[in-house]
Amino acid sequence: MTLDPRALRDAFGCFATGITVITTADSDGTLYGVTANSFTSLSLDPPLCLFCLDYNAMSFEAFRNSRHFAVNVLGEDQEGISTNFARSQPDKWNGIEYVTWETGSPILPGCLANLECDTDAIHEGGDHVIVVGRIREMVYREDDCRPLLYYKGRYNALSGASAVNASATSSPAD
Repeated sequence: MTLDPRALRDAFGCFATGITVITTADSDGTLYGVTANSFTSLSLDPPLCLFCLDYNAMSFEAFRNSRHFAVNVLGEDQEGISTNFARSQPDKWNGIEYVTWETGSPILPGCLANLECDTDAIHEGGDHVIVVGRIREMVYREDDCRPLLYYKGRYNALSGASAVNASATSSPAD
């Protein structure tokens, strides 16, 4: 069975995801960053996470050769940062505020969470690589913050409505 790539992309888009900016720096101190919604937790013990990176990304070689990276989980007020790092242009860092921790990977302030990682493994995965990171340091917000979401090809936000708790005996037809 041959799947239409556009239809497959649309089907994948039915799964709402959070948005991250994955960052690194090369040995010369050049900064790299990509917007990624292909981030996920992998293991608590050891603490591992992963993201997927397209072979055609401008920063592919930098991430493949780097021993470290950072994951910056974006909040709903950071759509502009997401859009900036989704561009395929070399000047992504113009006007972008950042700090560095021990590895030198850029940490974006104001995010919901920041995780600094050592590259643990890189696996082939079709037209992407799967980059596994061992988390060495992290911070996260404990307030009532809201994530930047991506759903069906667009940025979205959580609904402001309260969650509804249904009893075990109720059904949508009731």
